[in-house]
Amino acid sequence: MKEVSIIIPVYNEEKGLHALFDRLYPALDKLNRSYEIIFVNDGSRDRSAAMLAEQFRKRSDVTRVILLKGNFGQHMAIMAGFEHANGNHVVTLDADLQNPPEEIGKLLEKLDEGYDYVGSIRKNRRDSLWRSIASRMMNRLRERITRIKMTDQGCMLRAYSRNIIDAINSAREINTFIPALAYTFAANPTEIEVEHEERAAGESKYSIYSLIRLNFDLMTGFSVVPLQVFSLSGILISFLSTLFVVYLAIRRLLVGPEAEGVFTLFGIVFFFIGIILFGIGLLGEYIGRIYQEVRHRPRYLVDAVLEKGE
Repeated sequence: MKEVSIIIPVYNEEKGLHALFDRLYPALDKLNRSYEIIFVNDGSRDRSAAMLAEQFRKRSDVTRVILLKGNFGQHMAIMAGFEHANGNHVVTLDADLQNPPEEIGKLLEKLDEGYDYVGSIRKNRRDSLWRSIASRMMNRLRERITRIKMTDQGCMLRAYSRNIIDAINSAREINTFIPALAYTFAANPTEIEVEHEERAAGESKYSIYSLIRLNFDLMTGFSVVPLQVFSLSGILISFLSTLFVVYLAIRRLLVGPEAEGVFTLFGIVFFFIGIILFGIGLLGEYIGRIYQEVRHRPRYLVDAVLEKGE
């Protein structure tokens, strides 16, 4: 068994892979630990797969490449890496070099101190303004709804002990957010600050919709609070509606029929309809997760694994 496994999901990263190779291997060699690097190609449409295969031939002693049959998403690619990892400690790293490989040693030192999960907080973030603001808003919302404490949920540079990886591998969820899932299994989690750099090459794969989608998965996958809030809102609205109907009935008896208030009633009705539609959508999120789970489809499909024969 290796001391450290590095899991790196790759999706259309051909422009930055050479820079990653040039920094990653020297950084790990300096740690004086036995290690393996597992690249997971998540259905890239560029030359990423060919470049990973070439790198495997150059450093087959410490390199393994998993080629997925399609694009299953970053977290499923990481799950594929987890299921193939042999290391006692496992570190996840993005391929875009926004988190320097030289920071890996800091996370491993924390695991050596007895922590079983080490998250990271990016110092001097180099993201665009809208991404920083959106990330902070989503973090606050998630912490209010779930009990998962992650200062910087968007940073994938994280380290896990072997028992956490085994627990994650035993979970069979179709959709999950790995750092949050690991946090729920951790007995002694911690966070440290790490450096953050501008993306070396290429473009971010996360759009505003992806961030919203991710947080819906977080909320519906780790908490029933949204359903409880909607239920309580329904009770409150029903009570207020009853009071409003009683008020209108009394006003009609005292003042008589009025036509001027019809648009106010329309506004109130549309407000209630909007809340109902939101609730239906929220229920749909939970039902959709159930639908995906009961089909028992594989989370990802592996096309090939490049590894040195023992």
